[in-house]
Amino acid sequence: MASDLADLVRRRGASPEALAEVIARSYGYRGDTESYDDLQNADLVRVIERRKGLPVALSILYLDAARRQGWEAEGLAFPAHFLIRIGIDGARHVVDPFHDGMVRDAADLRGLLRRVLGPEAELSPQHFDPVSDRDVLLRLENNVRLRLANREEWPGAAQSLDRMLAIAPDRPELLFEAGQLNARLDKRRAAIAAFERFLSLDGPAGDPAVRERVSSLLQELRRGLN
Repeated sequence: MASDLADLVRRRGASPEALAEVIARSYGYRGDTESYDDLQNADLVRVIERRKGLPVALSILYLDAARRQGWEAEGLAFPAHFLIRIGIDGARHVVDPFHDGMVRDAADLRGLLRRVLGPEAELSPQHFDPVSDRDVLLRLENNVRLRLANREEWPGAAQSLDRMLAIAPDRPELLFEAGQLNARLDKRRAAIAAFERFLSLDGPAGDPAVRERVSSLLQELRRGLN
């Protein structure tokens, strides 16, 4: 795809629409609107095989193809619907990989926002804050975790959470949830390790009430090992 995109850019010039021309139209990648909650839509290998998936999964392909052209490319913290921003020759464009790589203008974005947050919602600068590559991967895997948790498939949700911790081992919210979930599955040693790691962190893990609760849970788990 990157090679075809480079060829198209040589022939027609650089533009964000070239991404859609290659990825959406030539290769047929699209958002899965029929079975949105299918776990395959968040599995990047299956997304590539099926050529359809969630917004964040498709965005990874768009980001990679754009960066291979030397363009600036980053995910955005837009509510609910994942979007990317492409920078070409000093101009920045918001692209929607889920909807065939459409380049979104301000009116489009306001409409998307109001469908999520209500008819009075307005665009604000924080909706366009860049998202790190690590957070893009976390968002992808979080789609798996949430769907498994909604189905109460707790062992699978725990495995998904382990993958998230492999990506971001020091995120206190992930460690806290890992401790709770492993305790629920009676995996006491894994729960203890997660809570101990949580308590070793500063910053966001520093809320005294939360730390007190974690300490209490940790003591209870340790007693259960005896």
